[in-house]
Amino acid sequence: MKAIAIQTFGGPEGLAVVDLPVPTPAAGQVLIAVEAVGVGGVDTVIRSGALAAYGFKEGFIPGGEVAGTVTTVGDRVDASWIGQRVWGFTGTGGGYVEQAVAPIEQILPLPSSLSAVAAVTLGSAGAVAHFGLRHAHFAPGETVLVRGAAGSIGIMAVQLAARGGAAAVAVTTSSAERGERLRRLGATHVLDRSGHGEKEAPVGYDVIIDIVAGKDMPSFFDRLNPNGRIVAVGAVAGRPPADFGTKIMAAFQKSMSFAAFSAATVAQADLRAVRSEHFAAASRGEIETVVHEALPLDKAVLAHQKMAAGEVFGRIVLTP
Repeated sequence: MKAIAIQTFGGPEGLAVVDLPVPTPAAGQVLIAVEAVGVGGVDTVIRSGALAAYGFKEGFIPGGEVAGTVTTVGDRVDASWIGQRVWGFTGTGGGYVEQAVAPIEQILPLPSSLSAVAAVTLGSAGAVAHFGLRHAHFAPGETVLVRGAAGSIGIMAVQLAARGGAAAVAVTTSSAERGERLRRLGATHVLDRSGHGEKEAPVGYDVIIDIVAGKDMPSFFDRLNPNGRIVAVGAVAGRPPADFGTKIMAAFQKSMSFAAFSAATVAQADLRAVRSEHFAAASRGEIETVVHEALPLDKAVLAHQKMAAGEVFGRIVLTP
Protein backbone atom coordinates (compact mmCIF):
# COMPACT_ATOMS: atom_id res chain seq x y z
CA MET A 1 0.00 0.00 0.00
CA LYS A 2 1.03 3.64 -0.43
CA ALA A 3 2.07 5.63 2.61
CA ILE A 4 3.78 8.96 3.32
CA ALA A 5 6.93 8.85 5.42
CA ILE A 6 9.22 11.52 6.81
CA GLN A 7 12.39 10.61 4.98
CA THR A 8 14.27 13.70 6.18
CA PHE A 9 13.40 16.05 9.01
CA GLY A 10 12.97 19.67 7.98
CA GLY A 11 10.73 21.21 5.34
CA PRO A 12 7.75 19.65 3.53
CA GLU A 13 10.02 18.29 0.83
CA GLY A 14 11.27 15.75 3.39
CA LEU A 15 8.02 13.82 2.97
CA ALA A 16 7.98 10.99 0.42
CA VAL A 17 5.67 8.29 -0.92
CA VAL A 18 6.74 4.80 0.17
CA ASP A 19 5.35 1.31 -0.32
CA LEU A 20 4.51 -0.67 2.80
CA PRO A 21 2.84 -4.03 3.38
CA VAL A 22 -0.81 -3.90 4.40
CA PRO A 23 -0.84 -4.14 8.21
CA THR A 24 -2.62 -6.89 10.10
CA PRO A 25 -4.71 -5.67 13.03
CA ALA A 26 -3.60 -7.07 16.37
CA ALA A 27 -5.96 -8.04 19.17
CA GLY A 28 -8.25 -5.13 19.97
CA GLN A 29 -7.56 -3.38 16.66
CA VAL A 30 -9.32 -2.84 13.34
CA LEU A 31 -8.03 -2.23 9.82
CA ILE A 32 -9.59 0.75 8.03
CA ALA A 33 -9.64 1.30 4.26
CA VAL A 34 -8.88 5.01 4.47
CA GLU A 35 -10.95 7.54 2.55
CA ALA A 36 -9.71 10.70 4.28
CA VAL A 37 -6.80 11.75 6.49
CA GLY A 38 -6.77 14.97 8.51
CA VAL A 39 -3.57 17.02 8.21
CA GLY A 40 -2.87 18.55 11.61
CA GLY A 41 -0.47 21.08 13.02
CA VAL A 42 1.23 18.39 15.10
CA ASP A 43 2.10 16.57 11.86
CA THR A 44 4.06 19.59 10.67
CA VAL A 45 5.87 19.93 14.00
CA ILE A 46 6.88 16.25 13.95
CA ARG A 47 7.99 16.56 10.32
CA SER A 48 10.20 19.54 11.17
CA GLY A 49 12.22 17.43 13.59
CA ALA A 50 11.35 19.65 16.56
CA LEU A 51 10.15 16.59 18.52
CA ALA A 52 13.01 14.26 17.63
CA ALA A 53 14.15 14.32 21.26
CA TYR A 54 10.84 12.65 22.16
CA GLY A 55 11.57 9.55 20.10
CA PHE A 56 10.32 10.53 16.66
CA LYS A 57 12.72 9.29 13.98
CA GLU A 58 13.10 9.70 10.25
CA GLY A 59 10.94 7.11 8.51
CA PHE A 60 7.99 7.98 10.76
CA ILE A 61 4.49 7.90 9.20
CA PRO A 62 2.63 11.04 10.34
CA GLY A 63 -1.12 11.53 10.73
CA GLY A 64 -3.43 10.58 13.57
CA GLU A 65 -6.96 11.06 12.27
CA VAL A 66 -8.56 8.96 9.53
CA ALA A 67 -12.00 7.99 8.28
CA GLY A 68 -13.06 5.10 6.08
CA THR A 69 -14.50 1.60 6.19
CA VAL A 70 -13.47 -1.24 8.49
CA THR A 71 -12.26 -4.19 6.42
CA THR A 72 -10.68 -6.51 8.98
CA VAL A 73 -10.79 -6.93 12.75
CA GLY A 74 -8.31 -8.42 15.17
CA ASP A 75 -8.99 -10.82 18.00
CA ARG A 76 -11.42 -9.64 20.69
CA VAL A 77 -13.18 -7.30 18.23
CA ASP A 78 -16.76 -7.99 17.16
CA ALA A 79 -16.91 -8.92 13.48
CA SER A 80 -19.98 -6.70 13.09
CA TRP A 81 -17.59 -3.76 12.72
CA ILE A 82 -16.58 -5.06 9.28
CA GLY A 83 -18.18 -2.89 6.61
CA GLN A 84 -18.97 -0.01 8.94
CA ARG A 85 -17.91 3.55 8.08
CA VAL A 86 -15.89 4.94 10.97
CA TRP A 87 -13.73 7.77 12.21
CA GLY A 88 -10.52 6.53 13.79
CA PHE A 89 -7.61 7.89 15.82
CA THR A 90 -4.34 6.12 15.08
CA GLY A 91 -2.29 7.96 17.70
CA THR A 92 0.55 10.41 17.08
CA GLY A 93 1.19 8.84 13.68
CA GLY A 94 0.33 6.07 11.26
CA GLY A 95 -2.48 7.88 9.44
CA TYR A 96 -0.93 8.94 6.10
CA VAL A 97 -1.65 5.55 4.55
CA GLU A 98 -4.14 3.78 2.32
CA GLN A 99 -5.01 1.31 5.08
CA ALA A 100 -4.68 2.22 8.74
CA VAL A 101 -4.81 0.32 12.01
CA ALA A 102 -6.65 1.82 14.99
CA PRO A 103 -7.58 0.50 18.45
CA ILE A 104 -11.24 -0.42 18.80
CA GLU A 105 -11.68 2.10 21.61
CA GLN A 106 -10.49 4.85 19.26
CA ILE A 107 -13.04 4.38 16.49
CA LEU A 108 -16.58 5.72 16.16
CA PRO A 109 -19.32 4.91 13.65
CA LEU A 110 -20.25 7.77 11.33
CA PRO A 111 -23.73 9.01 10.44
CA SER A 112 -24.60 7.98 6.89
CA SER A 113 -24.91 11.63 5.81
CA LEU A 114 -21.47 12.67 7.13
CA SER A 115 -18.59 12.37 4.66
CA ALA A 116 -15.20 10.98 5.58
CA VAL A 117 -13.64 14.35 4.73
CA ALA A 118 -16.02 16.14 7.12
CA ALA A 119 -15.34 13.57 9.85
CA VAL A 120 -11.57 14.16 9.91
CA THR A 121 -12.18 17.90 9.88
CA LEU A 122 -14.28 17.65 13.02
CA GLY A 123 -13.22 14.64 15.11
CA SER A 124 -10.08 15.84 16.86
CA ALA A 125 -10.56 19.60 16.44
CA GLY A 126 -14.05 19.56 17.89
CA ALA A 127 -12.98 17.63 20.97
CA VAL A 128 -10.03 19.95 21.64
CA ALA A 129 -12.24 23.03 21.29
CA HIS A 130 -14.99 21.58 23.47
CA PHE A 131 -12.77 20.42 26.32
CA GLY A 132 -10.51 23.47 25.98
CA LEU A 133 -13.52 25.70 26.70
CA ARG A 134 -14.48 23.41 29.57
CA HIS A 135 -10.91 23.57 30.93
CA ALA A 136 -11.29 27.36 30.90
CA HIS A 137 -14.54 27.05 32.90
CA PHE A 138 -16.32 29.01 30.18
CA ALA A 139 -19.86 30.00 31.15
CA PRO A 140 -22.72 31.59 29.17
CA GLY A 141 -22.53 35.38 29.13
CA GLU A 142 -18.73 35.51 29.24
CA THR A 143 -16.54 37.11 26.59
CA VAL A 144 -14.22 34.85 24.60
CA LEU A 145 -11.22 35.53 22.38
CA VAL A 146 -9.96 32.80 20.07
CA ARG A 147 -6.34 33.45 19.14
CA GLY A 148 -5.46 31.97 15.77
CA ALA A 149 -9.02 31.16 14.79
CA ALA A 150 -8.60 30.22 11.12
CA GLY A 151 -7.53 26.61 11.74
CA SER A 152 -9.85 23.71 12.44
CA ILE A 153 -9.55 23.99 16.25
CA GLY A 154 -10.13 27.74 16.19
CA ILE A 155 -13.13 27.45 13.88
CA MET A 156 -14.70 24.90 16.22
CA ALA A 157 -13.94 27.03 19.28
CA VAL A 158 -15.72 29.97 17.65
CA GLN A 159 -18.79 27.90 16.84
CA LEU A 160 -18.97 26.20 20.23
CA ALA A 161 -18.48 29.44 22.17
CA ALA A 162 -21.23 31.11 20.14
CA ARG A 163 -23.55 28.11 20.61
CA GLY A 164 -22.69 28.13 24.32
CA GLY A 165 -24.04 31.63 24.85
CA ALA A 166 -20.90 33.77 24.86
CA ALA A 167 -21.61 37.49 25.18
CA ALA A 168 -18.95 38.12 22.54
CA VAL A 169 -16.65 35.92 20.46
CA ALA A 170 -13.64 37.81 19.17
CA VAL A 171 -11.02 36.27 16.89
CA THR A 172 -7.49 37.06 15.82
CA THR A 173 -6.70 36.27 12.22
CA SER A 174 -4.46 37.39 9.38
CA SER A 175 -6.89 39.01 6.93
CA ALA A 176 -10.24 40.75 6.61
CA GLU A 177 -11.44 38.00 4.26
CA ARG A 178 -10.78 35.34 6.88
CA GLY A 179 -12.42 37.55 9.46
CA GLU A 180 -15.63 37.75 7.45
CA ARG A 181 -15.70 33.99 7.08
CA LEU A 182 -15.29 33.67 10.85
CA ARG A 183 -18.16 36.11 11.40
CA ARG A 184 -20.41 33.80 9.42
CA LEU A 185 -19.41 31.02 11.83
CA GLY A 186 -20.26 33.01 14.96
CA ALA A 187 -17.48 35.54 15.57
CA THR A 188 -18.72 38.96 16.70
CA HIS A 189 -15.43 40.87 16.48
CA VAL A 190 -12.39 40.48 14.22
CA LEU A 191 -8.93 41.54 15.42
CA ASP A 192 -5.46 41.45 13.95
CA ARG A 193 -2.82 39.02 15.15
CA SER A 194 -1.81 41.37 17.97
CA GLY A 195 -5.36 41.34 19.34
CA HIS A 196 -6.31 44.85 18.21
CA GLY A 197 -8.28 46.34 15.36
CA GLU A 198 -11.96 46.93 16.25
CA LYS A 199 -12.97 49.82 18.47
CA GLU A 200 -16.23 48.02 19.30
CA ALA A 201 -14.48 44.88 20.53
CA PRO A 202 -14.38 44.18 24.26
CA VAL A 203 -11.47 45.75 26.09
CA GLY A 204 -10.99 42.57 28.11
CA TYR A 205 -11.97 38.91 27.92
CA ASP A 206 -13.00 36.32 30.44
CA VAL A 207 -11.57 33.44 28.38
CA ILE A 208 -8.84 33.31 25.75
CA ILE A 209 -8.43 30.07 23.80
CA ASP A 210 -4.90 30.19 22.39
CA ILE A 211 -3.88 27.91 19.52
CA VAL A 212 -0.80 29.99 18.67
CA ALA A 213 1.37 30.44 21.81
CA GLY A 214 4.83 31.67 20.64
CA LYS A 215 6.72 34.78 21.64
CA ASP A 216 3.69 37.09 21.59
CA MET A 217 1.53 35.06 23.97
CA PRO A 218 2.44 37.05 27.13
CA SER A 219 0.94 40.25 25.65
CA PHE A 220 -2.50 38.63 25.73
CA PHE A 221 -2.49 38.60 29.53
CA ASP A 222 -3.06 42.34 29.15
CA ARG A 223 -6.36 41.50 27.44
CA LEU A 224 -7.77 39.45 30.33
CA ASN A 225 -10.51 40.65 32.65
CA PRO A 226 -10.13 40.13 36.41
CA ASN A 227 -10.39 36.36 37.01
CA GLY A 228 -9.70 35.84 33.29
CA ARG A 229 -8.26 32.59 31.99
CA ILE A 230 -5.96 31.77 29.08
CA VAL A 231 -5.95 28.14 27.96
CA ALA A 232 -3.31 27.12 25.42
CA VAL A 233 -4.63 24.27 23.28
CA GLY A 234 -1.84 24.45 20.71
CA ALA A 235 1.52 26.05 19.97
CA VAL A 236 1.68 26.53 16.19
CA ALA A 237 4.09 29.45 16.70
CA GLY A 238 6.25 27.53 19.16
CA ARG A 239 6.67 27.81 22.91
CA PRO A 240 6.13 31.11 24.73
CA PRO A 241 9.06 32.83 26.46
CA ALA A 242 10.25 31.02 29.54
CA ASP A 243 9.38 34.01 31.74
CA PHE A 244 5.79 34.49 30.51
CA GLY A 245 4.47 33.80 34.01
CA THR A 246 5.86 37.12 35.22
CA LYS A 247 2.88 38.76 33.50
CA ILE A 248 0.52 36.95 35.84
CA MET A 249 2.52 37.93 38.91
CA ALA A 250 2.80 41.55 37.79
CA ALA A 251 -1.01 41.76 37.70
CA PHE A 252 -1.46 39.73 40.89
CA GLN A 253 -4.61 41.53 42.01
CA LYS A 254 -6.46 40.57 38.80
CA SER A 255 -6.32 36.85 39.76
CA MET A 256 -5.56 35.82 36.19
CA SER A 257 -4.68 32.23 35.32
CA PHE A 258 -2.99 30.22 32.58
CA ALA A 259 -3.39 26.55 31.72
CA ALA A 260 -2.30 24.20 28.98
CA PHE A 261 -4.77 21.65 27.69
CA SER A 262 -4.29 18.35 25.85
CA ALA A 263 -7.10 15.99 24.87
CA ALA A 264 -4.82 13.18 26.07
CA THR A 265 -5.97 13.98 29.61
CA VAL A 266 -9.66 13.39 28.84
CA ALA A 267 -11.28 10.03 29.57
CA GLN A 268 -12.00 7.98 26.46
CA ALA A 269 -15.68 7.68 27.32
CA ASP A 270 -15.98 11.47 27.48
CA LEU A 271 -14.13 11.93 24.18
CA ARG A 272 -16.35 9.38 22.48
CA ALA A 273 -19.52 11.03 23.78
CA VAL A 274 -18.51 14.50 22.60
CA ARG A 275 -17.27 13.31 19.21
CA SER A 276 -20.47 11.36 18.63
CA GLU A 277 -22.48 14.44 19.55
CA HIS A 278 -20.45 16.59 17.15
CA PHE A 279 -20.77 14.10 14.29
CA ALA A 280 -24.54 14.00 14.78
CA ALA A 281 -24.77 17.80 14.98
CA ALA A 282 -22.70 18.20 11.80
CA SER A 283 -24.88 15.69 9.97
CA ARG A 284 -27.91 17.83 10.93
CA GLY A 285 -26.20 20.99 9.72
CA GLU A 286 -25.87 22.48 13.21
CA ILE A 287 -22.05 22.56 13.11
CA GLU A 288 -20.14 23.54 10.00
CA THR A 289 -17.08 21.54 8.98
CA VAL A 290 -14.72 23.81 7.06
CA VAL A 291 -12.49 22.03 4.56
CA HIS A 292 -9.82 24.14 2.92
CA GLU A 293 -8.96 21.54 0.29
CA ALA A 294 -8.89 17.79 -0.26
CA LEU A 295 -5.71 16.56 -1.96
CA PRO A 296 -4.59 13.08 -3.04
CA LEU A 297 -2.39 11.25 -0.54
CA ASP A 298 0.65 11.58 -2.78
CA LYS A 299 0.30 15.39 -2.59
CA ALA A 300 1.25 15.44 1.10
CA VAL A 301 4.23 17.69 0.35
CA LEU A 302 1.89 20.26 -1.20
CA ALA A 303 -0.46 19.99 1.78
CA HIS A 304 2.39 20.73 4.19
CA GLN A 305 3.62 23.58 1.98
CA LYS A 306 0.19 25.17 2.17
CA MET A 307 0.22 24.77 5.94
CA ALA A 308 3.68 26.35 6.17
CA ALA A 309 2.60 29.28 3.99
CA GLY A 310 -0.37 30.01 6.23
CA GLU A 311 -2.79 29.46 3.36
CA VAL A 312 -5.12 27.02 5.08
CA PHE A 313 -8.51 28.11 6.41
CA GLY A 314 -10.08 25.15 8.18
CA ARG A 315 -8.68 21.69 7.59
CA ILE A 316 -6.65 20.36 4.71
CA VAL A 317 -7.38 16.69 4.00
CA LEU A 318 -5.55 13.92 2.16
CA THR A 319 -7.60 11.36 0.24
CA PRO A 320 -5.89 8.03 -0.51
